[in-house]
Amino acid sequence: MTDWAPQDPSFWRATGRRVATRNLWIAVPALLVAFVVWQVWSITATNLKDVGFGFSRSQLFWLTAVPGLTGGTARILYTFLGPMIGQRRFTAISTVVLVGPLLWLGFAVQNPDTPYGTMIAIAALCGIGGANFSSSLANIGFFYPKQEKGNATGINGGLGNLGVSVVQLLTPILITSSVLAIGAGQRKADGSEIYLQNAAFVWIPVLIVLAAVAWFGQNDLKVASTPFSQQKVIFKRKHNWLMTWLYVGTFGSFIGFAAALPLLIKTTFPAYSVATYAWMGPALGALARWAGGWIADKLGGARVTILSFVGMAGSIIGVITFLPAGSDQGSFHGFFLCFLAAFFFSGIGNGSTFRQIPVIFRGRHLKGLTEGTPQYAAALRQAEIESGAVTGFTAAIAAYGFFFIPAMFANFAVTSAMWGFVGFYASCVAVAWWFYARKGAEAPS
Repeated sequence: MTDWAPQDPSFWRATGRRVATRNLWIAVPALLVAFVVWQVWSITATNLKDVGFGFSRSQLFWLTAVPGLTGGTARILYTFLGPMIGQRRFTAISTVVLVGPLLWLGFAVQNPDTPYGTMIAIAALCGIGGANFSSSLANIGFFYPKQEKGNATGINGGLGNLGVSVVQLLTPILITSSVLAIGAGQRKADGSEIYLQNAAFVWIPVLIVLAAVAWFGQNDLKVASTPFSQQKVIFKRKHNWLMTWLYVGTFGSFIGFAAALPLLIKTTFPAYSVATYAWMGPALGALARWAGGWIADKLGGARVTILSFVGMAGSIIGVITFLPAGSDQGSFHGFFLCFLAAFFFSGIGNGSTFRQIPVIFRGRHLKGLTEGTPQYAAALRQAEIESGAVTGFTAAIAAYGFFFIPAMFANFAVTSAMWGFVGFYASCVAVAWWFYARKGAEAPS
């Protein structure tokens, strides 16, 4: 589409809203299933020892961590490629390529002699699913006017994030179904049989259908087509780095806790079922993201962001309080409720930080300009370009939380890691207040 002016009320009513809505609701399920691929190891890893894989606790945590490393790295590339290629083409291509790692995973888990190095390679390729987030969010923002960007990105990101809960809720059901199995089952120590390959194979036809729907149903916007030479200016923008710091605290926590929680439950409170509890936190966080974007549109992003970090810090202190220590067996229900609160506040912060980014860059570029002038139009265009690139880049760096949080649990005591998170949240409160929320802040948002 060559003509796109969502800020024009008549255009938005006649054409814009309908096209934007269609593109959004095709993007959401595609992103959701990409998150399923990204997070499939968080549940798969908890079942490997039960069917004869001889991996250590640390090795299992690394299997859940590696997709975060590749996902974050690929997000950096996808951030800049997405606007260059277009929403329609990039959504279709980035969705269908995920069929490859799922095929490999489905065959590998059927053989307990599969080398650990092979499993690490498959986990790394599954991580590419997480990269779709950056291209999707960067592109969707171009479809919506300023006053609806927070809600639109909240819907796209929040419902896309639900893929974490979908995989953690459905995988335990799928792997026990012989009806869906392609290949032999794996025998557990208690004599029961499961089909780990189902966790991978069942999503392959879904990916193919979603790629086709995106190819034929979405649009590429000429206004969003931006060469890297125009996007790379964000690396000189201070607020790119500050918002990256904040988003690492919100989304990095959300995705890292989602990856680590199943194994944390299994190793810290083994009497409780991973399948019953693990999916609830990511679901709450994903839905809260939607709410966070909407609330931030009403109250201001910076205030909501600060609230989210205060809530996360308090929640993690609660988690620490209920962990087993010495002869104290801890309290699973206290531990789990506090983790739910941490997911909730991280979701709120995910929505509010993404609402802040376009407000900050519009404010910086349009300051002192008169609406309707050529200078204003050019500045608005540049603000949109930078907002999209910053949105994708912050999401890319924050995705490393998927790697670092399970890696910290693999190498440090759980309590020590948790106190480190609390300290980091305190620094995020300081950054958000000083630069964005206080009276006379440099970039109120």
